[in-house]
Amino acid sequence: MDPRTLRSTFGRFATGVTVITCRTQDGRYHGATVTAFTPISLEPPLVQVALTRTAKAAGHLEGAPFAVNVLAADQVDVAMHFAGRPSPDPLPWLDGASAPTLAGTAASITCDPWRADDGGDHVLFLGECVEVRATERAPLLFHDSAFHHIGQRTSDAVWLGCQDDPHAGWFDATARFHPVPARSS
Repeated sequence: MDPRTLRSTFGRFATGVTVITCRTQDGRYHGATVTAFTPISLEPPLVQVALTRTAKAAGHLEGAPFAVNVLAADQVDVAMHFAGRPSPDPLPWLDGASAPTLAGTAASITCDPWRADDGGDHVLFLGECVEVRATERAPLLFHDSAFHHIGQRTSDAVWLGCQDDPHAGWFDATARFHPVPARSS
């Protein structure tokens, strides 16, 4: 499979933009712009971030607390700074529960380390959420190798969960299904 085609195909999936922040072994603050962030579980409260194995941040996260900072729409400069294009402006660092966070974000989730797993050319870091902060700020989005802003709402419908969940879907746990006999032709 052609890696460029695969990367371009992955880019069709719009994501939020996050900066993963942590402390280095000598206590300095460090961050990396990451779009591979996934909420995993409510009980226990877990999130996952995927970092390229060769990223400096991957070396700092092994067994260490970290924070997921969901960037706000006006934080393109912050995203670019942590993606390798340093900004001359001072960074908006804050002290979090167990890891540093960034000010001005749409949300931040501070995590204690849960585990790390092999993800091919990436390492998958799972963190247990120990502190969350959400604001009303619109998030920054990334799609097709470019930053975007969220558009207008397309409906007022509220997501009520997965319809495949026997506790919340179309059928409850007591539903019984019987095979329908095949018709003869």
